[in-house]
Amino acid sequence: MEYFHSVRLERDKCKGCTNCIKRCPTEAIRVREGKARIMEERCIDCGECIRICPNHAKVAVGDGLERLREFSYTVALPAPSFYSQFSVPGGISQILGALLGVGFHGVFEVALAAEVITWATRRFLQEYRGPRPLISAACPAVVSLIQVRFPALIDQLSPVEPPVNVAARLAREEAVKTTGLPAEDIGIFFLSPCPAKITALRQAAAQGERLVDGVIPLVDVFGPCREALKGAGKVPPRSGQAGAGWGRSGGENAALGEGRLLEVDGIHHVIGVLEAVEKGELEQFDYLELQACPGGCVGGALMVRNPFEARQELAFLTRDLPVHPLDEGELEALAARGGWQSRLRPRPRAALRLDEDIASALVKMQQLEETARLLPGLDCGACGSPNCRALAEDIVRGQAVDTDCIFLLRERVRVLAEEVVELARKLPPSMAEPERSC
Repeated sequence: MEYFHSVRLERDKCKGCTNCIKRCPTEAIRVREGKARIMEERCIDCGECIRICPNHAKVAVGDGLERLREFSYTVALPAPSFYSQFSVPGGISQILGALLGVGFHGVFEVALAAEVITWATRRFLQEYRGPRPLISAACPAVVSLIQVRFPALIDQLSPVEPPVNVAARLAREEAVKTTGLPAEDIGIFFLSPCPAKITALRQAAAQGERLVDGVIPLVDVFGPCREALKGAGKVPPRSGQAGAGWGRSGGENAALGEGRLLEVDGIHHVIGVLEAVEKGELEQFDYLELQACPGGCVGGALMVRNPFEARQELAFLTRDLPVHPLDEGELEALAARGGWQSRLRPRPRAALRLDEDIASALVKMQQLEETARLLPGLDCGACGSPNCRALAEDIVRGQAVDTDCIFLLRERVRVLAEEVVELARKLPPSMAEPERSC
């Protein structure tokens, strides 16, 4: 199966330093012939390699602002974390106004859709009788991580849509009603804080639902928006503190406000929590808010500010907003129009299988264990694989050889050198040993 990925390697910039292979949470990167290679079936587009690469050889591929010219009317979908990148006296209304100055005709806040999703999640949790804890599906990198590394937990993923999906549907519906234009003449553009959201929206389109017409990396719209702030008018926000708070870790749970809730941010911390859930632990919690980026979306790989500063800025900008500006009836109506229940359920990705045939997979697993025991266990990465066990797996898959390990290679050379010395000392049977003088 082919996968679209927004994370790409700029090969000319790669120095083969191996930083990325050590950081990748799904061991999706190898260094071969001095260049990194991304294993598409394992990549979850979390952006860790983008953060760690000192040579900026990993990038996220999205759309540019020039695509706005393709449509008669365009609507920006700013993620809640978008606000955190700016310090302005006019607050969120000035930031929304700046988007009109950049070239958009309208703005629909994803934060408003987040309030709709909060309502839907709260209602679903009240009726949910499945295994605890239920896991938020709002972070697409976490969803992909579960598909690749924790497929047994897929049934515990919430069936509630991510806010951007609902925002896209509502934005298009409102734009059609406002302008009278056909839907295909209206361009809906999401401003993304991370590569995983770019990938998720592109994959939705590939599977039959075109939610947006483009996804613009937030880092690419930051500069033009900052310039537009100088003369920007004001667009009053429709969302409140609860929706805008989704931009930081803990914001989703704070908006829910009911039940035993746990929030975790940072992909490696998330892995630790999912390992615990897989073992049957953490059943005392009703709901897990898991975010791959440090600090939540404010720490996205496509953001400009550091997550600590951004988190505080978001809190400052939202301090005067009402907590819940919409009543239950309004939220229910928006949820019905925007479609709160997921239409495409995640499926396991067979990225870690050694073989499609179970018997062959068991044989290869035994070979992997035997090979791993022969390796030094130092996890140095010099072989181009993330660690010794990953190298053992690559050997079993036929993608590497044991002498890719520098320590095994040196041992092999030492043995060969000793054999060469021993052979050099040997004489044909017809020759006598030279006599040694006293």
